[in-house]
Amino acid sequence: MASFVSHLECSFTGERFPSGTIQTVSNSGKPLLVKYDLERISKEYSREDITNSEEAGFWRYSPLLPVELERNRVSLGEVVTPLIELEKTGKMIGANPGMAIIKDESRLPTGSFKARGLGLAVSMAKELGIEHLAIPTNGNAGSALAAYASRGGLTTTVLCPDNTPEINVREARIQGAKTHLVNGLIGECGKIIADGTESIEWFAVSTLREPYRIEGKKTMGLELAEQLKWNLPDVIFYPTGGGTGIIGMWKAFGELVELGWIDCRLPKMVAVQSTGCAPIVRAWDEGKEFAEFWDNAETISSGIRVPSALGDFLILNAIRESGGFAIAVTDEETLEIQNQIGMEDGLLLCPEGAATVAAYRNCINSGMVDADEKAVMFNTATGLKYPMPPVSSRVDKENVDFSTFQS
Repeated sequence: MASFVSHLECSFTGERFPSGTIQTVSNSGKPLLVKYDLERISKEYSREDITNSEEAGFWRYSPLLPVELERNRVSLGEVVTPLIELEKTGKMIGANPGMAIIKDESRLPTGSFKARGLGLAVSMAKELGIEHLAIPTNGNAGSALAAYASRGGLTTTVLCPDNTPEINVREARIQGAKTHLVNGLIGECGKIIADGTESIEWFAVSTLREPYRIEGKKTMGLELAEQLKWNLPDVIFYPTGGGTGIIGMWKAFGELVELGWIDCRLPKMVAVQSTGCAPIVRAWDEGKEFAEFWDNAETISSGIRVPSALGDFLILNAIRESGGFAIAVTDEETLEIQNQIGMEDGLLLCPEGAATVAAYRNCINSGMVDADEKAVMFNTATGLKYPMPPVSSRVDKENVDFSTFQS
C-alpha cells in the first residue's frame, strides 16, 4: 500500500521538510509533524473500510499511518484496548451511570501504551534503513522499544534514571536492549544520547525528537472514535509527561474532522500531572505558551516525571483549543484511588492511570466536570510493573485460626 504522507512540517514555524528521509527536529529545534494528503485518503477510503477491516490493533489505521511497505510493519499482536466503565468507583465519585470510563492500554504488547508510539518509530526506522536506536526512558518506553526493535531486527540502547522501577529496567534488558542506569533524570539521559550520536551512530527516538511516535500515539484517538461509533466523549483525562498522547490524539481528531469521518463536538483535553512534577499545570495556570523546567521532580508516577517537555507548547495548544485544562494531583490521592479501584472495580491501574481518576474525582467535586459528561480516563500501563503493598498475614497449617478469615 502506498503511503499518503505529503510532507513533514515544523509544529512551530510551519516549515516543510520532505518525507521518506531521516529527520529529527526542525531548524528551530521543534517537533516535526507528519502531514497527509487527506483529500486523496477520503477518495480512496471511508470509515466503513476501517470498521470492516479484519486487521487487529493499530495497524488497522494504516491509511493514516506513514509506513509505506507492509513488510516494514513490525507487530507483536496488538489489540484494540477495551473501554471499561468504573461502575462502583464512578458512583462513589458522583458520576452518572456509564459516564466514567477507563481506556485500558495495559492490554497492549509490553503492557503499556508505549507499544503504539515505539511500534511506529521502529517500523519507520526499518523503512528508512536505521539500524541502531537509542532512548532515554522512565520505564515503559524502554521495554516497548526493546521488544519492537528485537522483533524488527534492530539494535537498541536504553538509558534509565537510576530510580526507574526495577521491573521496567529488567524487561528492557531481557527483551534485547543494551540497558544502563544513569544517576540523573530523563533529560540527562537524553543529553547523553544526544552527545553520543556522532560517535556511536545511534538514532535517538526520544519523545518528539523524531516524527513518528506521535503517529503511533494518535491511534488512541482513532481507536476511541471507532469504538464510540465515530463519536467522541465529552472530556479526556490523560496522564501527561512528554505529552505525545495528548498531542497525537488532538492531531487524530483534526484529521478525522477534515476527512469528514466525525462531525461531533471534540472533547475537552485534560492534562493530568503530579504535584511533584507539574510544569504543564504551572504554565497553564500562568497563561504561558511554554513551560519552565520543574526543579527536583519527584513522584511515584514515574511515567509523568518529566520536568521539561519538548512539545510543551503543543500540549498547551491542544488544551486551549479543546476548552480543556491542566490539573495536578498528589501521590497520596493517586494511591488512594488506585487502591479503591482495585478493590471496588477489579482493575489494577498503574499510578499514572490512577492519577487521571483522582483528577476526575476532584473535578466532579469542584464542578469543573459535570456528572453527566462522558469522561474517558487513560490507564497507560499495567499496575503489575509498579510496587504494590506487601502481604503480611500468614496462616499456620498446623494451628489454623479461623478468625483470621473473618472480615
